[in-house]
Amino acid sequence: MATQAKKTSRDGDTQGFKKLIEIGIALSAERDHHRLMERILLEAMNIYNADGGALYLCTEDDLLKFEIMRTNSLNVALGGTTGKEIPFPPLVMRDKETGEPNHANVCTHVALSGASVNIANAYEAEDFDFSGTKKFDAGTGYKSKSFLTLPLKNHEGSVIGVLQLLNALDGKTGEVISFGTELQPLIEALSSQAAVALDNQLLLEAQKKLLDSFIELIASAIDAKSRYTGGHCQRVPELSMMLADAACRSEEPVFEDFDLNEEERYELHIGAWLHDCGKVTTPEYVVDKATKLETIHDRIHEIRNRFEIAKRDVEIEYYKALLAGGGEPEKLKNDMEGRLAELDDDFAFIAECNLGGEFMDPEKIDRIKEIAGLKWMRTLDDRLGVGHAELKRKNRSPLKDLPVEESLLSDKDEHLIHREDGESFVEDDRHGFHMDVPEHKYNQGEITNLCIPRGTLTAEERFKINDHIVQTIVMLEKLPFPKHLKRVPEYAGGHHETMIGTGYPRKLGKADMSIPARIMAVADIFEALTAADRPYKKAKTLSESIRILSFMKKDKHIDADLFDLFLKSGIYKTYAEKFLKPEQIDDVDIARYVGAGGG
Repeated sequence: MATQAKKTSRDGDTQGFKKLIEIGIALSAERDHHRLMERILLEAMNIYNADGGALYLCTEDDLLKFEIMRTNSLNVALGGTTGKEIPFPPLVMRDKETGEPNHANVCTHVALSGASVNIANAYEAEDFDFSGTKKFDAGTGYKSKSFLTLPLKNHEGSVIGVLQLLNALDGKTGEVISFGTELQPLIEALSSQAAVALDNQLLLEAQKKLLDSFIELIASAIDAKSRYTGGHCQRVPELSMMLADAACRSEEPVFEDFDLNEEERYELHIGAWLHDCGKVTTPEYVVDKATKLETIHDRIHEIRNRFEIAKRDVEIEYYKALLAGGGEPEKLKNDMEGRLAELDDDFAFIAECNLGGEFMDPEKIDRIKEIAGLKWMRTLDDRLGVGHAELKRKNRSPLKDLPVEESLLSDKDEHLIHREDGESFVEDDRHGFHMDVPEHKYNQGEITNLCIPRGTLTAEERFKINDHIVQTIVMLEKLPFPKHLKRVPEYAGGHHETMIGTGYPRKLGKADMSIPARIMAVADIFEALTAADRPYKKAKTLSESIRILSFMKKDKHIDADLFDLFLKSGIYKTYAEKFLKPEQIDDVDIARYVGAGGG
């Protein structure tokens, strides 16, 4: 008989250990924070056949916060995956004024001491204050009797939470009994496993939160760096996720195989937030270049001073001629005033050209070059007091004896900024970039800049701005993204590509791009069109922006199916109501655009 009893005991222990192992494997595999906590509580209730229980987590400010509550007989299920808030305030572990530990409450005592407490009958317990429990019972008709409260300790031995079971039930009669000590080692082993799994989950969530915050910090810094970008980096992710979710819901054949699980949605979310991270390498004076001659300062002031000197020279020549008696005074004066008026007119013309515009007539370019032939006299060494880099550029040309006659406008060798070692752009490298690269890094030639046909940017400056996407890809591909985030560089780096291989930096086509990467292009363009915080342009209306997008669809610059989905799903309207100014939101006849052309 004794042998049989020992065998039965060993079988029970074996089953218990087997169950513990199964639970441990399940807990380690669970990725969702709320499901994990719920699983911990439910498994513990199941082992002891408990009617109820709760799980608390310690906070940084010495509180025990309710996370999960269950009472089967009352049909109470709060917290966790239920989405129902727990109405009870957190438990205070230490007095805020005195710092005294709260050992009156059994849960806070367990959290502070790290020791389990098994109470057979709360109504007879003298060591702890159960007045709150009794008040709950009085209001519900429930009878909270037996309690088993255990600490959840992480691998460092620190208590991160408390697991409390309520009212163990007799398996045969259903009556409330005490929590037997024979199962307590098993439940404590479970709580230890649960604590490690939960702590790992909390650490992962903390790391994820830190990553998200750091990424959003970078995006916010890029937006703050230039008044021209506004909240672009923050709005594009929202629009991208709206369109991605619509594609997941769509029953259109083109999207029937497209879906994103939780990790894939997060991957796109990160890619969208980082899509312009390369802009940290773009100089502000290029992004914000308001006039053709602007670098870190506007060089129109240098040219104005040269014109001032040229005017003074005209006046000096006039007075010298008078003193020398070299002509009729009236004629000399008229010649001087005529020449001064010409210089005033020439400078006004140069100043107007400096502002840029939609198109510059060839006649204006010819006049700029003609004015460039006018001379002024420099009597001071222009290599004194300059920085090392500028001096190095000036020293490419031989030093001339002073005074030196120079042109009012010029393209000098020193205006060409060469690419340094490590700045060369290699075509067909390991990143697969295919871009038309200017010979020089920058060309600050005055004539060259004033003759820019559209806008204020040279070819070199446009390349530098476009280079932000190259830098985005290079930066992101250097990061050791985990497996579930490996496509972040692809998603972030494809929003300037087109469906026909005319974009940059890789000249990809539709077949080369995933749906999320194509989504990014639509979101990036629509946000830029509708942005109302760009000081250099008037905010476009909703209908104007949709019309421009429709042209891009027709030219195969954006995905036609995504554009149609963007309209049919109503996302354009949802986004507009959230981010556009009321005066921008007008009626859009989407029937004009859906299905019309594109590819």
